[in-house]
Amino acid sequence: MTVSSRSRPDSQQTMRGLEDDEEYAQKGLVEPRYMGTLADRRDMNALGRVQVLRRNFRFISIVGFGCTLICTWEVILTLLAAGLTDGGTAGLIWGFIAVSLGFTLVYASIAEMASMAPTAGGQYHWVSEFAPKRGQKYLSYITGWLSAMGWQCAIVSIAYLAGTIIQGLIVLNQPDYDFQRWHGTMLVIAISTFSILFNTFLAKNLPFVEGLILIIHVVGLFAIIIPLWVLAPRNNAHAVFTTFNNGGGWDSPGTATLVGLSTTITSMLGYDCSVHMSEEIKDASDTLPKAMMSSVAVNGVLGFIMLVTLCFTLGDIGSVLDTPTRFPFIQIFYNTTGSIAATNAMTVVLVVTLTASTITEVATASRQLWSFARDEGLPFSSFFAYVTPGWNIPLNSVMVSLVITVLLSMINIGSQVALNAVISLTITSLLSAYIISIGCVFLKRVRGEPLPHHRWSLGKYGMAVNVGALAFLCPIFVFAFFPLSTDVTVETMNWSVAMYVAIVGSATIYYLVRGRHHFIPPVALVHRDDSN
Repeated sequence: MTVSSRSRPDSQQTMRGLEDDEEYAQKGLVEPRYMGTLADRRDMNALGRVQVLRRNFRFISIVGFGCTLICTWEVILTLLAAGLTDGGTAGLIWGFIAVSLGFTLVYASIAEMASMAPTAGGQYHWVSEFAPKRGQKYLSYITGWLSAMGWQCAIVSIAYLAGTIIQGLIVLNQPDYDFQRWHGTMLVIAISTFSILFNTFLAKNLPFVEGLILIIHVVGLFAIIIPLWVLAPRNNAHAVFTTFNNGGGWDSPGTATLVGLSTTITSMLGYDCSVHMSEEIKDASDTLPKAMMSSVAVNGVLGFIMLVTLCFTLGDIGSVLDTPTRFPFIQIFYNTTGSIAATNAMTVVLVVTLTASTITEVATASRQLWSFARDEGLPFSSFFAYVTPGWNIPLNSVMVSLVITVLLSMINIGSQVALNAVISLTITSLLSAYIISIGCVFLKRVRGEPLPHHRWSLGKYGMAVNVGALAFLCPIFVFAFFPLSTDVTVETMNWSVAMYVAIVGSATIYYLVRGRHHFIPPVALVHRDDSN
């Protein structure tokens, strides 16, 4: 009787809880336990938003999210050829140090804005709130388009790297394999489809998985560099740190190094990914900026260790660049170990982490797309902005991300040059969004206008950090459009400039025709008071 009398109220309470959860689901809201902290609720109220996504990310899981999405040391390995061609070992090492310091200023600026307004919209929201009133709406709109397109292209970029690495392994194991572009496209579609399925059926488990992948990300680095440390012959330290390469035929090694920075820039680009998960992070205004800067620090250290290791153990640059696998790092692994099995095992680590990166890319891109559609920034916005009741994820935006990825990957069948332009568009689009948003908060500081309350602050160094970030971003934005070689042909031209102009031009036309009448600038929803 005692046990029965105690269990009855518990079961009744459980039933009431289930009924409450069902009621919230029917209304499109999340259960109270996923609403976050009191600070989260105040922030959502100040931003004029309703909590429809689950706040189930914590500090470690969001650090893992940033580290595994960017995959700094993995990207350095996969894009090694560009840096070795323009810059060489010295250009890569010193360029990485400069790029890491510059991006630290950029992400510090972004982290502070994220603390002011922790919203999935990220840059386009900040531009709307901080830009001068005259250009406020248009600048916010263009920034939203650039961010949305940049992250959609990023899915293709990472999936394409993972897919073509698999092709490189096939070449290593079967030298008579005919490297076909459509094979790579099918692999991209397969990896993207897996990532989409994970982001739908296993969305609740994403924070837990990010923690596990973070472990693989860190342990995997040592699984690769230890064999290189033990088995590979050493290059001369003086040559490694002082030898620049000008394989692109530029007028000076300095110019070549700046062009070759695309490798290190790509490896440190996109830590704002965590921002677009803001509405799924518990205590976001405090946790998010700390987690973002922690991700930058962790990946910066890991990336530097991998880069220095590679530069000391790569052997002859010319021979590794001419590898039939098309990936110098695979040739380095094979030259070091002399074993196809060991090379396969070391390379599989990258395939796993890059596939995990694709999963997080999908999450970021779909949230950015959903947020922009929520403010009527896209055609068919009501479709993109729909959040599936009970699932509490923007399922339509997730599925559309798959469709866009499949369509973009098919470009590779007709022309790898065109696909490379799409991939380059990731860099230029995201850099543009950084420049505009940081420029707006900098202008607000120059004018002496008050900034919203923020729990993570740059303090008296805010203006200096913003200036340093802009001074770094502007020149690398220009060099991001450069081809790798002065011998420019249709195949070697960097066509991202044409893609970029087309995106900005079409977005502007759509804004003038329809967007300005329907787009709801986020600032119109903001209502702050002294407590916020």
